[in-house]
Amino acid sequence: MSNRSDVLEASIQIDARGARFSALITAIVFSAALLTQAPALIVWQAVIFAIGAFRGPQFTPYANLFRTVVKPRLKSKPILEDVRPPKFAQAVGLGFAIVALVGSLLGSSTIFSVAVAFALAAAFLNFAFNYCLGCQFYLLGVRLINR
Repeated sequence: MSNRSDVLEASIQIDARGARFSALITAIVFSAALLTQAPALIVWQAVIFAIGAFRGPQFTPYANLFRTVVKPRLKSKPILEDVRPPKFAQAVGLGFAIVALVGSLLGSSTIFSVAVAFALAAAFLNFAFNYCLGCQFYLLGVRLINR
């Protein structure tokens, strides 16, 4: 049995093109963080992920940039998708950002770099190939729970 918030959240649809745009910016941030080993960039991205995970990806600054600057210039109709898989993907990204920050605090460039590289790979798959790894894990989890 679903609770009311699940029912309400299930009806929320977001523009998948915005999620891909956000993944592009995320990949740029992670690339810069990997090259510079700058934890400040990961803190920034962790904040973005936290907003996306707890409020929804449509509330992030990247989504606002897409909505105000990019979307008005697009000719195609929005490609709508359920918000729950991308919201879960944001939580997974937040987890990787936290691991990277812990690595940085511990002075381990290896932990930092591996966590950032995994998150970068996921962002790359999303923006380049429209394959959201976190979304796929969400859908797999839903299938396993509903067995």
